[in-house]
Amino acid sequence: MNASLSAENYPDPHSSEFVTAVRKWVDNHFATIQANLTELVTHQSLAFDGYDREALQACSEAVTNLFRDVGLQELHCLTEVDDDGNTSGPAVIGRVPASGNKPTVLLYAHQDVQPVGDLSAWHTDPWVATEHQGRLYGRGTADDKAGIIVHHAALKALNELLGKDHGLGVTVFIEGEEEIGSPFFAQFLQHHRDLLAADTILVADSSNWSVDVPALTTSLRGMMDGVIEVTVADHPVHSGLFGGPMPDAIIVLSRIIASLHDASGDVAVEGLKQTRWADVTYENEDFRTQTGAVEGLKLAGTGSLADRLWNKAALNIIGIDATPISESANAIVPTARARFSMRLGPGMDPHEAMEAVIRHVSALEVSGAKVQVHPGEFGRPFVVEPEAPATDMMKKALSDAWGTAAIETGLGGSIPFVADLVDAFPDASILLTGVEDPYTKAHSPNESLDLSVLRHAIEAEVLVLARMAVSR
Repeated sequence: MNASLSAENYPDPHSSEFVTAVRKWVDNHFATIQANLTELVTHQSLAFDGYDREALQACSEAVTNLFRDVGLQELHCLTEVDDDGNTSGPAVIGRVPASGNKPTVLLYAHQDVQPVGDLSAWHTDPWVATEHQGRLYGRGTADDKAGIIVHHAALKALNELLGKDHGLGVTVFIEGEEEIGSPFFAQFLQHHRDLLAADTILVADSSNWSVDVPALTTSLRGMMDGVIEVTVADHPVHSGLFGGPMPDAIIVLSRIIASLHDASGDVAVEGLKQTRWADVTYENEDFRTQTGAVEGLKLAGTGSLADRLWNKAALNIIGIDATPISESANAIVPTARARFSMRLGPGMDPHEAMEAVIRHVSALEVSGAKVQVHPGEFGRPFVVEPEAPATDMMKKALSDAWGTAAIETGLGGSIPFVADLVDAFPDASILLTGVEDPYTKAHSPNESLDLSVLRHAIEAEVLVLARMAVSR
């Protein structure tokens, strides 16, 4: 391949012939690509407290070895330490500097995964990637070890189809603690800013509209969480001797929880105003099928379903600490706690939302019980700049790879580190893509990846990188 980008025989990444060549490359290498993903899934790479960090370290070493063969001139496995002596999960960072006036692209994914939960709910071993009817099952097959594989395969294809002297600057950043809220992410950006600086940041950790329709995520809900704690006494008391006049903590907590939504199911906390509206239709029946909603369940909230998922505040109780039934006795429960998680639409500030929740709870009649709200994690919403050239380029690449027009969607989930990227690199274009689809079940038992989506995601990334390489 001629080293000059202006040479006549240099392939045109915008041509249909190049799209065909990319598809052929992925076809020829797909067995190896799937094997690489299968190997990564074997690593029980959990960053949560209480799990063996050696598995996370082993996964980072496997990821480092994987990227050794794609021409990265610098490859590091790095950790951070905070002022309290806490150590981050390992992050793999590698790069090839741009040549001439070529742009630099940062490719992000994460190697840590969610706990598997109830093993009996899995149909296959969660740590053994298992193919069934065109899907690959296992923890991390989609979220987000497939993102790692997409980046690796795309870089390998780019080098082979364009030649290693294509000139595009590429930085790979594989994080090790996204699933616990990326607590060290801002510190990584601060300490390695020069290493991570880029014109475009491609995050492979999002979802598609369907298996057959690709999507570019253009907005993310923010999030914040916390714990509501209710105390009515300093010890349990006999429910026969004292029951009646003495309220129990679980009932008081239940009344607080019930107050958080109005009769229609919208969040009843004041001050959370919607500022963005979806322009696509999310069908109720599709939602019911994808969530496994029981027959007859009334969906909560008002407004379009897409807005309820992407642009409005949503609040859920995700855990309760109280006496379990197996240990219950005829005693009044003195203390109960509930953990809430709130998703925030674009334009909502998570710290202001927390203050609104505290005001709401503080104004309630709780019969004099001691009620405390303990704030947890915060993450800001995000909206993509719609006119950015990189946005159009990514949508075109997705459309070419899938053979159908890509759409722009919001994402009901939150990726808190994206706000850190915006702060660190305000002039960079941020593109959110991914390999998930509505049936992926990320974070749940039986997580899976549609293998055709993996193929197309790789093809799209090869196309967008190749087009960026000749864009200047």
